[in-house]
Amino acid sequence: MMEVQFDADLISRLSTSGPRYTSYPTADRFHADFGYTSFLEALAARRLRGGRGPLSLYVHVPFCDTVCYYCACNKIVTRDRSKAATYLEYLKQEAEMQGSLFAGMNRVEQLHFGGGTPTYFSDEQMDELMAHLRARFDFAPDSEGEYSIEIDPRTVDRERIFRLRAQGFNRVSLGVQDFEPEVQKAVNRIQPAEETLAVMQAARDAGFRSISIDLIYGLPKQTMETMTRTLAKVIEANPDRIALYNYAHMPHLFKPQRRIAEEDLPEPSVKLDMLALCIKTLTTAGYVYIGMDHFARPDDDLAVAQRQGRLHRNFQGYSTHAESDLVALGVSAISAVNGTYSQNEKTLDEYYARLDAGRLPIARGYALDADDLLRRLVIQMLMCNFELSISALELAYPIRFKHYFAQELQRLEEFAEDGLLTIEDDWISVSLRGRLLIRNICMVFDRHLSRDRAAPSTAGAAQPLRFSRTI
Repeated sequence: MMEVQFDADLISRLSTSGPRYTSYPTADRFHADFGYTSFLEALAARRLRGGRGPLSLYVHVPFCDTVCYYCACNKIVTRDRSKAATYLEYLKQEAEMQGSLFAGMNRVEQLHFGGGTPTYFSDEQMDELMAHLRARFDFAPDSEGEYSIEIDPRTVDRERIFRLRAQGFNRVSLGVQDFEPEVQKAVNRIQPAEETLAVMQAARDAGFRSISIDLIYGLPKQTMETMTRTLAKVIEANPDRIALYNYAHMPHLFKPQRRIAEEDLPEPSVKLDMLALCIKTLTTAGYVYIGMDHFARPDDDLAVAQRQGRLHRNFQGYSTHAESDLVALGVSAISAVNGTYSQNEKTLDEYYARLDAGRLPIARGYALDADDLLRRLVIQMLMCNFELSISALELAYPIRFKHYFAQELQRLEEFAEDGLLTIEDDWISVSLRGRLLIRNICMVFDRHLSRDRAAPSTAGAAQPLRFSRTI
């Protein structure tokens, strides 16, 4: 039985721009009034109530050797390796500060290195950083912890993969995007399939517990035929997880995308056909549709966690560590601690200046109120489980669901009429055909987004960031 149903007409009619809900409220709600002192207050409150929950660590390494034209990440393209050496020293300084602040409640069960290209650091630099982190945080044993790193296969060889495993990483995520040479050329990312497959085999031989690959549909020069060939190679490679992203062409926001010729992009109708092809091909091959744009083998931790109701969503996507506060290190990185979000400065100069002043490099953030916490839980349950127990929510919060969310339930009725979900006395359940439109459904519960759409824009008022399309 398929875990998702594809309805092209419905998707075409309902697709709109909207958040991905890696956080709620979304990052465009963060403000400068929340700063270093606000973070310390949240941390003190965490310690006051015991602070016994495990932590997740995120480390952002922004550097890349070359620019991929599709990329919308916060990155710095440079071949000047001295910049990485300087950045490493500041990363260690930030880790030292956070390690001291979390002393006594610093057990780490999840680590993720993202970028940029984390393997921009040399073997020796990564050795140094990992030793520094382990000296300041209490890492769970390898058999219990989930320690992952994003890798550009073009930057590593077999020896480097084995070194990463020895450094403590047990999961790896590979950027593939597309195996077709013409597509790779159009986005300035030449990456022979043999190179990627060799890295995957090296990861298996080195004992990595999970291998994930990223794909993108909607890239220039892609066709149904090229996608079919790429998917065949993906299935033959047999990764544990697959992330399938929709390319959002927004050259007004992301300068590298201006190098992509718009006439080379597939038409919207073709993109939908590509998505349908990917879903059918991957599910037929035995992958489970986790949600949004993620697929996993049935025995993968993500699929198991979803079946057991333990799946969570954070800034890195889907996660099995539902109760972990997130401590993020590096430029632009976002932490989530005790009901607050805090984002670091987005430029190296400002990031360095804050640390030089002896303060964490927090630029802005957000403290969730009771309504935010409630709505975050609703969105999490829908995103991760595709269903919501009304009675369970009423046990956790002093509300009558049907009164508190009366307006939202009215809006959901429209989705129910389209067959996207069912509303019963005790359950809201997303149907198989509604799963691909889960972002649309969750947007109904987004109080901040609803206020924006209800209020006329005023000159000088802060406007939300532009979002990608929901599908």
